[in-house]
Amino acid sequence: MSSIKGFSSLAPKTKNLIVAGGLSGFVMGVYYYTMRAVGNTDELQVAIDKFEELKNKEEAETAATPRS
Repeated sequence: MSSIKGFSSLAPKTKNLIVAGGLSGFVMGVYYYTMRAVGNTDELQVAIDKFEELKNKEEAETAATPRS
């Protein structure tokens, strides 16, 4: 397995800090991306609102027509 030049000469504690920093940065990036993606889309809520509106409209029409 080839190692990155200069990385093998660092102390183990320093290597651990570099790896921890990289992993933390990655996790924070994924978290930030996910929160923005979830927070900006209201497509599901719009679809629910349209469905409820149609459902209420159909119920109102059914209630308005007299049954024989």
